[in-house]
Amino acid sequence: NDYNVIILGFWLDQGLYDSGYSWAQLDSATRQSYLDAIHAAGKKILISAYGAAEWPTTGGVDPTTSAKNLAAIVKQYDLDGADIDWEDNSAMDAGTGEQWLITFQNALRAELPSGDYLISHAPQAPYFIINTAQYPNGAYQAVHKEVGSSIDWYNTQFYNQGSSGYDTCTTLLTQSGGAFPGTSLFEIIDSGIDSDKLLIGKPATPAGATNTGYMDPSALATCLSQAKAQGWDAGVMLWQY
Repeated sequence: NDYNVIILGFWLDQGLYDSGYSWAQLDSATRQSYLDAIHAAGKKILISAYGAAEWPTTGGVDPTTSAKNLAAIVKQYDLDGADIDWEDNSAMDAGTGEQWLITFQNALRAELPSGDYLISHAPQAPYFIINTAQYPNGAYQAVHKEVGSSIDWYNTQFYNQGSSGYDTCTTLLTQSGGAFPGTSLFEIIDSGIDSDKLLIGKPATPAGATNTGYMDPSALATCLSQAKAQGWDAGVMLWQY
């Protein structure tokens, strides 16, 4: 099939959980057989960090230590890299999340060099808003400016964002409106974020959406065709399998 990246969830500072835990419990021969099959099919397998289960910045976690611990897990279990699903909203609201993420990314990339490992991030689409009243230190605009060159792509979460539903081609692609104006795909691109790094993240089924953002596959396909006609072709992330 056309899925080319599999992301296990999750690694937290306390350890591995869910499918990440299941992967670690495999015996080495079985795990290697899966790796061989995945790679033979031209696919990569990553581990996702944090998610909604851990707020590391607010929790006082040291970013360099956390990055080194995550890198050790990637290497121990022969993964192709990591996806940083950092959702510490309180820290971003307070303006402390940006520097934490920048320090973390620099430390992680030092442990997982480009060319050998992939590092993606999964920011919520509103994190790209240009509004210092919302995010005083720039949120992911600031992160991208400082370390975006070392991030391979963004699994942008265009869902679960309240009144910014991203559930029509207009609100998803050109005019988000709602609580987070300026955060549709092409508005983010126009703000200076690389088009080829911005994936459209969507719930795979209605069950994957806590509140808003789910789109029927045929409706989403229409929007993707429109985006591609305008020069975008980065790809799609789906939560969850």
